[in-house]
Amino acid sequence: MNKVLYVFSLLLLFSCGNADVDENQPDYCQYVDPFIGTGGHGHNYPGVTMPFGMVKLSPDTRLTGWDGCGGYHYSDSIVYGFSHTHLSGTGVSDYGDILLMPTVGEVSVNNSDYSSKYSHEKESASPGYYSVVLDDYNIKAELTASRRVGVHKYTYPASEASNIIIDLYHRDSVLNSYLKIVNNTEIEGFRKSTNWALNMQWYFVAQFSKPFKSHGLALNNSLNNEVTELEGKNIKGYLQFATEQNEEIIVKVGISAVSIEGARKNLEETEGLSFEQIKANAQKEWKTQLAKIEVEGGTNRQKRNFYTSLYHSMVTPDLYMDIDGQYRGMDNQIHKADNFE
Repeated sequence: MNKVLYVFSLLLLFSCGNADVDENQPDYCQYVDPFIGTGGHGHNYPGVTMPFGMVKLSPDTRLTGWDGCGGYHYSDSIVYGFSHTHLSGTGVSDYGDILLMPTVGEVSVNNSDYSSKYSHEKESASPGYYSVVLDDYNIKAELTASRRVGVHKYTYPASEASNIIIDLYHRDSVLNSYLKIVNNTEIEGFRKSTNWALNMQWYFVAQFSKPFKSHGLALNNSLNNEVTELEGKNIKGYLQFATEQNEEIIVKVGISAVSIEGARKNLEETEGLSFEQIKANAQKEWKTQLAKIEVEGGTNRQKRNFYTSLYHSMVTPDLYMDIDGQYRGMDNQIHKADNFE
């Protein structure tokens, strides 16, 4: 028992702090396989997060069922989109908030229509980075993240109807939601839902690297191209772009449990940074944290199992306060933490 407590204490100690990366230190990220635990009853997800980050941006391949608690199951062949909150290895289902899905062609906000086939041969994951090809649309989707911002890169084919679907009705039982078109490069909203955790609240602001040419919002799956904001339990929407062959659209999504303005402030983490820079920052942070325990000897398989387990130990618990220190307490009131990260 004392040995277990000692090892656990070491993990907590090694997880603290943000020491500079020694460029000559071993890169233990090479041994991490985020797909471990995504099959069977593992309930893990392969997407991206920072160590103990707020954002858990990952593909969702399953809408219901115990084996789909993490939103993803390795046996699946359909992806519904990419949502920004996930549980890791919990055995209970929750989250899946603020789902985005890139598509091409005629718009539908029904998940059976906008979903896409994918294959593991065109999918990859490593600490701080995930990518997959959506076979139905010939779109490459790439994900990375800062602590409070999920970052998407979608590479489209040439089309006058390249779309991004926003689904706030995805997975959990929704209590209320809201979606607003702020301008042709920004949207905002919130989702309040209940499942294993009651009355969860997530607010978001999403900014797009290219102006969209048209949009539509839907209440109860009924699309309206005239309105710029809607509120209700079943709210969805779409944004449409004209794209050239292999044109990239970057989406930065700041989230907050406090407010829409809190989510907008959290976007400051990635202000002026490219997708590649944010990805490099995430990889650098994971390299630093994983290098705090060095292993000698052993096989590559043993190192893979060890460093993937170490990686999973830092996927949760989650950062819950905004960049200004505000957070929503168990009393559902807004509090502020000073000098704490």
